[in-house]
Amino acid sequence: MKQTQEKEQLKRGLSERHIQMISLGGAIGVGLFYGSATTIQMAGPAISLSYLIGGIIIFIIMRALGEMAVTEPVSGSFSSYANRYVGPFAGYLTGWTYWFMWVVVGMAEITAVGVYVNYWFPDIPQWVSALGALLIMTIVNLINVKAFGEFEYWFALIKVVAIVAMIIAGLLMIFLGFGNGGQPIGFDNLWVNGGFFPNGFTGILFSLVMVMFSFGGVELIGITAGEAQNPQKSIPNAVNKVIWRILIFYVGALSIMMILYPWNEIGTNGSPFVLIFDKIGIPAAAAIINFVVLTAALSAFNSGLFSTGRMLYNLALQNNAPKLFGKLSKTSTPYVGILFSAFFLLIAVFLNYVVPEKVFLYISAVATVAVITSWTIILITQLRFRKAKSKEEINNLTLKLPFWPYSSYIALGFLVLVVVLMAFIDGMSVALYVAPVWFIFLYLGYKLRRPVKSETTVGTKPISQHD
Repeated sequence: MKQTQEKEQLKRGLSERHIQMISLGGAIGVGLFYGSATTIQMAGPAISLSYLIGGIIIFIIMRALGEMAVTEPVSGSFSSYANRYVGPFAGYLTGWTYWFMWVVVGMAEITAVGVYVNYWFPDIPQWVSALGALLIMTIVNLINVKAFGEFEYWFALIKVVAIVAMIIAGLLMIFLGFGNGGQPIGFDNLWVNGGFFPNGFTGILFSLVMVMFSFGGVELIGITAGEAQNPQKSIPNAVNKVIWRILIFYVGALSIMMILYPWNEIGTNGSPFVLIFDKIGIPAAAAIINFVVLTAALSAFNSGLFSTGRMLYNLALQNNAPKLFGKLSKTSTPYVGILFSAFFLLIAVFLNYVVPEKVFLYISAVATVAVITSWTIILITQLRFRKAKSKEEINNLTLKLPFWPYSSYIALGFLVLVVVLMAFIDGMSVALYVAPVWFIFLYLGYKLRRPVKSETTVGTKPISQHD
C-alpha cells in the first residue's frame, strides 16, 4: 500500500506549557462537576472502579495515538493516519465523523453556557448567551493558534485549581473533621448504604457508557501535535500523564465525594462540589462552582472549534473535503474551516431558542457514538501502522503502546461493549439510529465526490516546521 503524507503549512505555536494544560483540560469536562452525580447513582461507591477501568482503556487509546503522533505530527492526526495506513475512505470517514462529533459537542457546550449564565442573569434568554459564546470563541480561534493555546491554558488551570481545592478540603474533612465540628468523618459512607456495590455488577456495567462519554476530548492531544513546537517531547509527556490525571481527578475526587456523603444523596441537592465548598464555610460556593463549569463549557467549545478547523484543513489536503478548507489566514489559521463549523453551531443557538430543555440529552448520545468511532479507528489504524513499519523502525519508536497487539484488541472489545450497552439506556439508544444514517450519508458523499488525480493528492516533502 502506498503511504502518503500531507504537507501542512500550520505554524508550530503551541509550547509545552500549552500542550500539557490542553491535555489536562481535555480529560476534565463539565461531566465531572455535574454529570458525576448521574454515574454515582448508577454504580454507587463502585463508580470509582468504573472510572479506573475506563481510564485504563483511555490510556491504551492515547498510547496508540501518541505512538503515531510522535512519529508523524500532523494536525489531521488520526484522520491523516487512517488515510495513510487504512485507506482513503477511512480517512474520509474519520475526519468527517470527528468534525461532526465536535460540532455536536459544541452545541451541547454552548447550551450549557446559556444555563450557567442564567444562574446569575435569569432574564437573559438562553440563546443570547449561546450566541455570545459562539462569537467570542470564534474570534479567539481566528486570531492564531497561540491565542487558542492561551485561552485553553487558563481555562484548564481554573478547572484544576477547583478540583485540587475540593480534594484538599475533602481530605481535611475526612481525617481532621474540618467543617464538621472537629469530628473526622471517616469512611463509613462507602459501605453503609447498600454496600460498595449497591447495584451489583450491572450498575458498574451500565455506568461505563457515561464514564466513557466523560473522557471524550482526550484525543485532542493528537490534533495539537501538528502545531506543537516540540512534539517529540511534549506529546509523550502529555500522553503518559493521562492515566495519573484520571486517577487523581476522577477516581480520587469521586471517592472523596462518596466518603463525605451517602452515595444515594449525591446530586439530590445540586452539584457535589457545591456541597463540599459550602460545608467548609466558603461563601458563594455555588457561584464559584458555576463560574468553574462555565469556563469548562467554554473550554470544550474552544477546543471544538480548534479541532474542527484543523480536521477540515487536513481533509482538504487529503482531497477528502473541498480545497477551500485548505486555505490559511496570514497567521496560518485554517479560517475557512473554523467559520464553516461556527456556521453549523448556529443550529444550537436556534435549538436553544426553540426547545432549550431537550437539547442536551440527544446531543450527548450522538457525541458518544461519534467519539467511540474515532477511538475505534485510532486503534485499528495503529495496528496497520505497526504492520507497515520495519523491525528497525519499530525499535526506534520513541513512544510505544505496551503489550501490543493484545492491548489494542482488549480496548476494541471494550468499545464494542459500550456501544451494545447504549441500546439498553433510555435516551442513549437514539444515537444508534442516528449513527447508521450518518455513515450511509458519508459513504454516499465519498462515492459522489469529484475524483482527483492521484498525483495531486500527495505531498512527499516533510511537514513544515514553522517557528
